[in-house]
Amino acid sequence: MITTENSAIKVEGSVPKTTSSSKANTEEKSWFVVRAISGKEKKIKLSIESEIKRLKMGKFVSQILIPTEKVFQIRAGKKVSKERNFFPGYILVEAVLSGEVPHIIRHVPGVLGFLGTKTGEPIPLRLAEVNRILGKVDELAETTEKITVPFYVGDTVKIIDGPFNTFTGSIEEVNEEKKKLKVTVKIFGRKTPLELSYMQVEKQ
Repeated sequence: MITTENSAIKVEGSVPKTTSSSKANTEEKSWFVVRAISGKEKKIKLSIESEIKRLKMGKFVSQILIPTEKVFQIRAGKKVSKERNFFPGYILVEAVLSGEVPHIIRHVPGVLGFLGTKTGEPIPLRLAEVNRILGKVDELAETTEKITVPFYVGDTVKIIDGPFNTFTGSIEEVNEEKKKLKVTVKIFGRKTPLELSYMQVEKQ
């Protein structure tokens, strides 16, 4: 039997910083979201880093990150941990998208493009979005407190704890035994399923 205890979020990976040109120094870098083939994020991230390094464009790209979630589970009575992507299909890039930089990233195998306008123009993340994604997440203490508020599939709930605090979504699944919910929320305009405990949401 596998039971999830707690989780913590981290981001992994970055491009080694090189000596910046005056142009790269004067232009402020922003965070952008790159769409990638789900399940191959790490390989694609490494390919982007390799291409940026090969073309000596590191002065325009500060970091390339994959937010991951460290999940602790109990297997055969032993506590084990594993990592899973917190945003499947997405890679975060902190960069100045000048000159050939967007073209270089778009043409890395596995990259599907940037999140942005309908015409494909990349849109930088707002500061609040960056802080929400990259901010530390307090681990939830496991609780055995009985929850008396019932939840049903189709209910709209508001997330009140964790990195998606204030987000609203719709319940897709209810696990009464584990007091867990599968809630679908819109992240970057795309529906994303999240597993949450009863204590992390409230009914609307």
